[in-house]
Amino acid sequence: MTEALLAIKHWGNNLGVRLPGAVAREANFHADQQVVVFAEAGRVIISSVDEAPLTLEQRLSRFDPARHGGEAMAGTLLGAERW
Repeated sequence: MTEALLAIKHWGNNLGVRLPGAVAREANFHADQQVVVFAEAGRVIISSVDEAPLTLEQRLSRFDPARHGGEAMAGTLLGAERW
């Protein structure tokens, strides 16, 4: 169990706590991940939202040929390659 003593800070009109990297890694949290936050019996609990894995159809709909298509290697030799 990773533990950290943190201070609550003002963040605009709200309050916020920044999670240290070690705590986030142990909880398997990452940037821009959706979480649910609730208070219960004087404690604040942050839980990850179960994200269903993408289907092949969903993955293919996100594919951008302009960004990911085409040749991955240069056409000329780089270094000491011999074919």
